[in-house]
Amino acid sequence: MQNGESKTRRSVLKGAAAALSLTAAARLALPGGAFAQGAGPEVKGAKLGFIALTDASPLFVAKEKGFFAKHGMPDVEVLKQASWGTTRDNLVLGSEGNGIDGAHILTPMPYLISAGRVTQNNVPVPMQILARLNTNGQCISVAKEYLDAKVALDSKVFRTATEKKKAAGKSVKAAMTFPGGTHDLWIRYWLAAGGIDPDKDIETIVVPPPQMVANMKVGTMDAFCVGEPWNAQLVQQGLGYTALTTGELWKDHPEKAFALRAAYVEKYPNATKALTMAVLEAQAWCDRPENKDEVAQIAAKRQWMNVPVGDVAGRIKGTIDYGDGRVVENSPFVMKFWKDHASYPFQSHDLWFLTEDIRWGKFEANTDTKALIAKVNREDIWREAAKALGVTDVPATTSRGKETFFDGKVFDPADPAAYLASLGIKRIA
Repeated sequence: MQNGESKTRRSVLKGAAAALSLTAAARLALPGGAFAQGAGPEVKGAKLGFIALTDASPLFVAKEKGFFAKHGMPDVEVLKQASWGTTRDNLVLGSEGNGIDGAHILTPMPYLISAGRVTQNNVPVPMQILARLNTNGQCISVAKEYLDAKVALDSKVFRTATEKKKAAGKSVKAAMTFPGGTHDLWIRYWLAAGGIDPDKDIETIVVPPPQMVANMKVGTMDAFCVGEPWNAQLVQQGLGYTALTTGELWKDHPEKAFALRAAYVEKYPNATKALTMAVLEAQAWCDRPENKDEVAQIAAKRQWMNVPVGDVAGRIKGTIDYGDGRVVENSPFVMKFWKDHASYPFQSHDLWFLTEDIRWGKFEANTDTKALIAKVNREDIWREAAKALGVTDVPATTSRGKETFFDGKVFDPADPAAYLASLGIKRIA
């Protein structure tokens, strides 16, 4: 009898161990029970674009570390784009037209594309934002001729220096990466805060991120706003210096987004959720201190950014050599991929971008921003993906509340009109 009981107990334990092993294997394949309640992804892949920037690292990592495959999407292609204009054109085409399904993208672009503001013949192409890819991590850099002037956060210093240059009959040019995009808005905010009208007092030009340093080298521009590693590379090559990080303008500001064509989201809802889960998991992985060196090594590779690892590693870990004698360790303005809700696409942040694009004439003052955000921002899918991954630290609301900028201006998402009214230089009355 005792032997029989012992045999039965061993069988039960053996069965339990097998069940646990099976559960563990299932979790590895689909962590957090991603598709326990329904079918898996309708397709195994998607074509995702990226620009050679450090903040595209979650896509590089999701591909290289197998997160896309882990969530049932082994055939995802992560494809380099030459410029944000190329990204837009390929999103308009879609993968069926030899383009792409989604991208690492400047947060305002899905809105500009969805509204037909930057597309050929102004044809709207609905886009949807699934996640924010990062906060912070961009910079405004200036040519080394401004070293003596000590151009930094206070753009009034830059104004004085450029007025002298213009008085000598020379032009002043500031470069950004896409009209109405994040870098355009950061440099415009900085310039305007110091009394410089970006449309009247200087010339604003468009230059793709990977071409910024080369253009500064040949004297095409006086200043530029771009993401890393190009600011670090400018310093490394002794061609200029970082005047300020954009986090100094607005701490923990939203930056890039992960977005898909709405047609893809509607056609493949499960695949969309799987892609979002892979990106979220990659973001969390990228933000762990012990992984930062490997993130830099991955991002620097030829197929991704094709730069020396040293151009990426320092700033991604929070060490900022401004190139003007200032070196900051553990910068509070370090790029964040996951920490402090960096991945969650706050609707209040999208509202700020739309409000600034209204400020500069990209949208009309009477634009129904609430309706536009409801169509483009899919924070609901982000929440579903986070829940499936077992993430419990999620924002309670879709607003991060009032935001304060370096010049004391306050953006209250409940009253964007008051914010607009408080701004001196703008294109609307």
